[in-house]
Parts: sequence; C-alpha cells; structure tokens
Amino acid sequence: MASSTFIPQHFHATLGAHAHVLSVRDGDVVTTTTVDAHGLDHENIQRGGDTNPMTGPFFVEGAAPGDTLAIEIIRIRMNRRMGWTRQGLAWNVVDPARVRAMPEREKIFWRIDDNARAVRLERPTTALPEWSVPLKPMLGCFGVAPADGEYISTATSGHHGGNMDYNRFGEGATAYFPVAVEGALFCLGDAHAAQGDGEIAGTGIETSAEVEFRVRVIKGRSITWPRGEDAESLFTVGNARPLEQALQHATSEMLDWLSQDFGLDAVSAAHLLGMHVRYDIANVFNPAFSVACRLEKQALAGFSRRA
Repeated sequence: MASSTFIPQHFHATLGAHAHVLSVRDGDVVTTTTVDAHGLDHENIQRGGDTNPMTGPFFVEGAAPGDTLAIEIIRIRMNRRMGWTRQGLAWNVVDPARVRAMPEREKIFWRIDDNARAVRLERPTTALPEWSVPLKPMLGCFGVAPADGEYISTATSGHHGGNMDYNRFGEGATAYFPVAVEGALFCLGDAHAAQGDGEIAGTGIETSAEVEFRVRVIKGRSITWPRGEDAESLFTVGNARPLEQALQHATSEMLDWLSQDFGLDAVSAAHLLGMHVRYDIANVFNPAFSVACRLEKQALAGFSRRA
C-alpha cells in the first residue's frame, strides 16, 4: 500500500475513458486537489470549464468489469476561504405560480471558516445578520468511466456515479461504484462546503478542495448502481428522471445489497425496508434526479455481514 500526491494540470467535463493521470493499487491512498463547479482553483484562478471539471482519471490496477470499486473518503479540506451559491431556489422546486416572484439567480459569496467549522454569508441579509451553517464538506460529482465507450457529461449522473450531489458522500463515507472498464478510471470534483437535501438552490456552497481518499477493489462483486456507507447508514443511489424512477433504482439496489451481504430473502428484505427505510432526495436540479435509499445500520443489528 502506497500514498501518492497528485497535483492536476488538466480537468475533464465528462466521465469516460480519458488517458489516466496516475496508476494506483488496491489499498493505496491518494491526496489531490479539485477545482470548483465553475473551474476556479484555490487561488480563484480559472483552471477548468464551468461544468464540474473533474480531477483524474485514476487507473486502479486489477479493477475489471464486473468488480466493484470502493472509494473511502478520508478527508476533504476546503483550500480557499470563499465559496459561492446562487440566490433563490431552482424553479422546479416551487409551484409554477411562484416562479416569477423568485429572486434573480445572481451569484452569492460565502466565507468559509475552517477553524470555527462554519460558513457565513459574505453579505448577510437583514433577517440573517449572524447566521451561519456548519461546515460539512462533501463531493458532489465523482465516479468511474461508463460502459460501452460512453463519455457522459459531469452535469448529470447514472450507473457510473457522476453528479449525484448527495450530502452523505462526505468525510468518513465509503462510496461503491460498478466497474465497467479496465482500471475503473475514477474521477472526482465538485466539492461543496455544505448543502441541504435536493440541492434545491441549484448549487451547494461551491468551492475548491484538497481531497484524500483510499481505493479498494472488490473482485467479483457486481453492483448496478452506486452504493455508500458511513458510520450510521448504508445507502444506495438511483439516478434518473422522473424522481419515481430514481427511487425505484435505489430501492432495487438496496434489495440486492441486503441479499448479497446479509443473505436476506426477498420477503425478509421487504419487511425490513418497509419498517426502517429512509429516502433522501439527493438532488432535483440536475438532468438526472438522484434519490438515496438509506437504511440505518442499527436496523441490521443481529445480522451477519458477509465479507
């Protein structure tokens, strides 16, 4: 197991079979940097395009189609003191009659205080003079190269991951992606200092970051949709429109996980989910919506998990 530091010079606007920037092995740890959703780096210099430029891809030795790539997010450190959002809410999250009354979608800036672990409006509103939100770093867009030679925009998401904007993909979480090409070709970017469910403002608090992650290859473990876990929960993410279809994908993937890792039959899994499932709307702004089917680990107490 080795540790590597990679400083990117080029960024991608698609996830696909781009030439890899670094080869890593199972268990290796990588530290790298990302630019923000509009391509601005830690010095606020334009380094990439304006749609979630990706760092990578990283070629993971031994990862082959039919395997699963696990990415443990060890650390996400905001490497500049400023982030931004858009004013108001996305038009599709309010009643149509309210759209014309929504404020202009101008860019709003936030101060990131790493010491206080908080983020504050640079220009507070009259009603929110001392307001702050907890600093809770996450990765909005990351994943692997899709199957069939596709190059998929970083604006959207799919089986390969991509722009899911799920706020539980933060420090301490592990993400699982289905490997579709040799080496998996993992990319990451679109760090947020904080974000509520759904990304209903159309952004999180967008900023650049330094990210440390560990790669792991799970041989012979085939999954269909991205999965993840943190200290409290297991979750699966479906990406599609309409929202109902994303929910269906996420639920089906959770049923598969309960069968694969916990040996639950369909009836037992249905009982368990029927009483304990939680659904998180990860995003309703992107071209594909994302829904997470989440199960708290305490609901699985007493069940043995297969390695």
